[in-house]
Amino acid sequence: MKETFRKGVSLGLGLAAVSKEQAEKIIDELIKKGELSREDSNDIFAQLRQKGEESQGKMDEKVKQKLQAMLDDLEVVRKDDLRALEQRLAALEQKIHP
Repeated sequence: MKETFRKGVSLGLGLAAVSKEQAEKIIDELIKKGELSREDSNDIFAQLRQKGEESQGKMDEKVKQKLQAMLDDLEVVRKDDLRALEQRLAALEQKIHP
């Protein structure tokens, strides 16, 4: 039963799909029924947390890539580019007006 539950969590009850409260409720019910021990539940929560962090990292990277692509498409000037131009302009001004 424990393995079946883990597979279910991996496939359909991932942290992205189920809130922490819902997962706790399901696990508490399994513990009450004797189908899962408290130790096993801690292991499952650790796995859920890890998968959630991995999913969040992947999502963050995808958002960053999409945002970067949008900024490139819109030809938005970045702060670093603007600062570099400001420095070049200041250097040229110094040459012209010492």
